[in-house]
Amino acid sequence: MSDQSAPFHIALVSGAIAGMSVDASLFPIDTIKTRLQSSQGFLKAGGFRGIYSGILPAFVGSAPTAAIFFSTYEGAKSAGSKLFPRCHDSFIHMGAASAGEVMACLVRVPVEVVKQRAQATRQWSVGILRRTVAEEGIKGLYRGYSVTVMREIPFSLVQFPLWEMAKKSWGAYQGRPTDAWQGAVCGSLAGGVAAAVTTPLDVVKTRIMLASKGSNVAVGNVLLVAREVLREKGLKGLFAGVTPRVTFIAIGGFIFLGMYEKSKVLMLQTL
Repeated sequence: MSDQSAPFHIALVSGAIAGMSVDASLFPIDTIKTRLQSSQGFLKAGGFRGIYSGILPAFVGSAPTAAIFFSTYEGAKSAGSKLFPRCHDSFIHMGAASAGEVMACLVRVPVEVVKQRAQATRQWSVGILRRTVAEEGIKGLYRGYSVTVMREIPFSLVQFPLWEMAKKSWGAYQGRPTDAWQGAVCGSLAGGVAAAVTTPLDVVKTRIMLASKGSNVAVGNVLLVAREVLREKGLKGLFAGVTPRVTFIAIGGFIFLGMYEKSKVLMLQTL
C-alpha cells in the first residue's frame, strides 16, 4: 500500500465509502453512547429500545462528511509537504487533520444535532429537522459547532499522527508498505486512544446538542456545561459512555481507515 497523498477525486470517493461503511455497521453502539451521556439518563432516553433511531441523518451525512474530511486532509497534507519540506511529518499530519475536521464539521454538526435528538427521544428525524429549523432557524442546526470542533481537532491531533506513525513503523519493520488491513489495525488502535482522551468533550457536546432551547446549556458555554456535569455526577460523568465510544471508534477506525486505504489503493491502481 502506498502512503502517497491521493488525488482529490480519489480521496473524495474513498472517504465516502469509508464513512458509510462505519455507520451502516456500528450505529447501535453510537446510540447507546448518546443515551448514556444524555442528562435524562440511559433508560429515560430509550435504553435499548429504538436502537436505530436517527440512522437516516447519520447515513445521509456520513458520505459527504467523510469525503470532505479526507479530500481536505489529503490536499492539506500534500500542500504542507511542499510548503514545509523540512517540517516533521507528524506536524504536517496534525495540521492537515485539523483543517479536515473544521471543514467536515460544516456537515457533521447538523447531522449530529438531528441524529442525537432522534437517538435520545426516538422521534422521527425529519420531524426533528423541521422543528429545529422552525424554532431556531438554520443556526439551531449548528448548535454545538464550536465544541464539536474542540473535540475533533484534539481527537485528530492524537489519532492521525499515531495512525501515520504506526503505518510507517510497521512498513519499515516488514520492509514494504503496509497492507490495507494493517493500516486498519493501526487506525483502530490510534482511534481508541484518541476516543478515550476526548470523551469529556464528547459528553459536553452531547449535552449542548440535546439541551432545550433557551436553557443555560443550550448557549454552548463549554466550561459551564463541564462544571454542571461535574457537579451532578462527578468526574465519572465526564467519561459517561467512554466504553461504547472507544468501542465504536476502535472498531469503526478499523473499518473506516481500512476501507479508505483499500478504496484508495484500488482506485490508484486503475490510473
